[in-house]
Amino acid sequence: MSPVKQKLSIDFKGGHSMAELIGDRDELLQLIERKYNVEIFVLGNDLEISGKNKNVKEVTRLIEELALQINLGQKLNSEKVSDSIKIMEDKSDLKPHEIFKDSIAVNSGKKIKPRTEGQKKYIEAIKENTIVFGIGPAGTGKTYLALALAVEALNENKVGRIILIKPVVEAGEKLGFLPGDMYDKVNPYLRPLYDALYEMLDVEKFQQYRDMGIIEVVPLAYMRGRTLNDSFIILDEAQNTSPEQMKMFLTRLGFGSKIVVTGDITQIDLPSDKESGLVIIKNILIGIHGIEFVYLSSKDVVRHELVQRIVDAYKVYGERIKE
Repeated sequence: MSPVKQKLSIDFKGGHSMAELIGDRDELLQLIERKYNVEIFVLGNDLEISGKNKNVKEVTRLIEELALQINLGQKLNSEKVSDSIKIMEDKSDLKPHEIFKDSIAVNSGKKIKPRTEGQKKYIEAIKENTIVFGIGPAGTGKTYLALALAVEALNENKVGRIILIKPVVEAGEKLGFLPGDMYDKVNPYLRPLYDALYEMLDVEKFQQYRDMGIIEVVPLAYMRGRTLNDSFIILDEAQNTSPEQMKMFLTRLGFGSKIVVTGDITQIDLPSDKESGLVIIKNILIGIHGIEFVYLSSKDVVRHELVQRIVDAYKVYGERIKE
């Protein structure tokens, strides 16, 4: 069967041009050609797409979407094109340009954007509710996006401090016998939170905020008895909390504060005879106004594409051994 050819004329607005669509040294165009096994020829603002009929149709839809992103002022790069392809293949309810239009402002004008429909819904839930539970596998951006929203809220004076909390399951009762101050003791367990904050604030600013008490990074055990006002509070790895710890944590909420609880219920490190507070919490809090649960899936994994395949493989394996 001979290849199908489709001619496509692009109407660029506001001074935008074909150069933005094809990328530096045709990088973006070549990415699309490799993905769909097509050939794309450029002449002015016209494209000719040649390949299998199904692939040509998909590429035509993709290029029309990318041209729309450009006309809306959304910058294209290889990551954005790959994300657009993934969103369209997943048949999301929202178009890529609708997902990408949101942004979170962090350090020095840097903006963090959702990359999947699930991430967009997660961001909207955090903005609109007092308590949000973000539940899903590794790589879905649960903690990273919550941290970005916390930094944005701090920069905009919506809160006076950020409090990051994590249950330190591995250390148990031995934590107090480790050398150094509290930060030294829990540092190995909270490292992922530090890494994200260094990116959003830079190391010097983070250390300044930490020294001033504007940012606290603490283990869950240190939260008992406190009431947290005017704070953006994130409980990470919440699958490793007991039901009693989860209740203790949630009742720390004070006036002017927001809580985000993140966790992956497939990665519980508690002893087998211990129940996870994150697993049962929805049954307890269902129907309470101001609390929302957002479930992210492998479709929302935004790490290397192999991570998504690994997550899917474990899901299939888990379902198989239950049969």
